[in-house]
Amino acid sequence: MRPENAPTESARQGVRIVGLSGNFARPSRTRTLVSAVLDSAAARGLGSTELFDLVDAGPGLGQATDRSQADAQLEAVLHAVQSADALVVGTAVYKGAYTGLFKHFFDLYDMEALARKPVIVTATGASPGHASVIDYHLRPLFLFFDAVVGTRGLYAVQQDFESPERLTEAFSRRVERSVDELQAMLHVPLGQS
Repeated sequence: MRPENAPTESARQGVRIVGLSGNFARPSRTRTLVSAVLDSAAARGLGSTELFDLVDAGPGLGQATDRSQADAQLEAVLHAVQSADALVVGTAVYKGAYTGLFKHFFDLYDMEALARKPVIVTATGASPGHASVIDYHLRPLFLFFDAVVGTRGLYAVQQDFESPERLTEAFSRRVERSVDELQAMLHVPLGQS
């Protein structure tokens, strides 16, 4: 796993793929899942990648009710996400939905901020029964912003992890199929990355 917020090299010059793990803990299974998607995209040469956790936004995230109130630490993360060419977002499932601070982070953007941006949505949870968070919470959130949301969301439970820092081989194949879709959304033909 790459160090916190370390950009990777890219074969596709200038393309930036930013990951946001909507978890205040680091490390976390959510971060591992988002990182796996970013690592695969970088290995294919789809772009440089950068990964943030909500903790990188600092305490200002909970204090800002409008983007104009964002302090420098929060604004840096908001800007990185908004200026990315594509996003990989993830959240832990909390009481059947995304975490409150994850939603609050995106509430700070105006409705045009993420328009036409490719987004891969991911989530982690304790039960397979919460997989609907992908289709009933995450996808609608990003469709509200007029983002281009991948049809393959990734939902992982504890059994999908060999360890907190590593996905199982079977789940890693699912990650690769989501990266196929990201590659298509970035208009890179399969086999030409």
